[in-house]
Amino acid sequence: MEFNEQIRQIRKDSGLTQEAFAEKVHVTRQAVSNWENNKNLPDIETLIVISQTFHVSLDELILGGKEDMNKMTEKLIKDGNEGRKAKMNLVSTVIGGVLMLMGLMCLFIKANSVEYVDKQGILHENFYLLPVGFLFLVVGAVVILTTGIVFAAKRKREADRENC
Repeated sequence: MEFNEQIRQIRKDSGLTQEAFAEKVHVTRQAVSNWENNKNLPDIETLIVISQTFHVSLDELILGGKEDMNKMTEKLIKDGNEGRKAKMNLVSTVIGGVLMLMGLMCLFIKANSVEYVDKQGILHENFYLLPVGFLFLVVGAVVILTTGIVFAAKRKREADRENC
C-alpha cells in the first residue's frame, strides 16, 4: 500500500478529519492533504509522531507492508544520501580552507623571518617556505574549486533529470 493510501486509511480508521489528524501530528491540514494526494511526504520526525500516535510500526509506514520500495522508502534513502553528500562537501571545503590557511601562514612566516650570514659566510634563509606556501595555497584552491564544480554538476544533473 502506498503511503498516501496508508495515511488516508489511518485517518479514516481513527474517525478523524484532515484537520483533527493534522492537530494530532502537529502539522497543517494542507500537509495532510498533500500526503493523501501524493504531492508531498513527511519528514522522519513526523513519521515517528504518526507511528507513536496511531500505533503503527515505522516499517509499515515506510515500507507500506511490502518488501519492494514505495515513495516513502525512496525519499528516506534520497534524504540520507543528500545528507552524506552535504557532509562530504563541507569536509572537502574545510580541508581546502585549512590548506590555504597553512599556505598563508608559510608566506607570513617567510615575510617576517630574519635572514643572516654567519661567520663562515653562509646565508641562512628559510627559502623553502615560499614554494611550500604557494603549494598549500594552490592545492587548497584546487580542492575547494573541485568540490564546487562537482557539486554544481550534480545539481545540474539532478535538475535535468527532474525536467525529463
